[in-house]
Amino acid sequence: MTSRLNRLAVAFVATALATLGVTVANPAPASAAMTICYNTSQAGSYAGTANQAASIWNNATSNLTLSANCGSNLRIYQINGGGSYAVRTSLGNGRVYIDTQQAQQYSPLRIMTHEIGHILGLPDNYNGNCSLLMSGGSAGTSCTNPYPSTTEANRVTNLFAGTRSTDRASSEIFRDSWPSMLTTVG
Repeated sequence: MTSRLNRLAVAFVATALATLGVTVANPAPASAAMTICYNTSQAGSYAGTANQAASIWNNATSNLTLSANCGSNLRIYQINGGGSYAVRTSLGNGRVYIDTQQAQQYSPLRIMTHEIGHILGLPDNYNGNCSLLMSGGSAGTSCTNPYPSTTEANRVTNLFAGTRSTDRASSEIFRDSWPSMLTTVG
């Protein structure tokens, strides 16, 4: 009897809101995959790297799918100088910039996967631990691990459980996770 009353109450509220012109979206079940469309039209020689990074995130998370060139939630750019970085406008939306100069020194796939991690809601972690993707360049140039740790992947899965909300990951620019090019004193 209680469940029937609950269903009637929900139906009544939904009808009342619809009458007022308010649309109520049902949150997706946690098992439903959220699709993030990424665009590589400006990624230059890093388009393939972006596809590899998307595959890594798709395999690491249970409710998230990054799909190439179906839209522009995420735009990926190749730049020359200035450092690689991400600009997240909201959870799952933003821009990733891959610096060709840094990609000659650090693993391009690690950089790409790391920067996409910011778009997916992860912060930098400058602890120098190569097993943590979000440690970025602090792990050194010899670190080529492009895979998120279980903790990092679970965090992204949790962020995308249900519906996306900009409250869970607001606009932010992530710079300086990759130290500038090494210079020698002559």
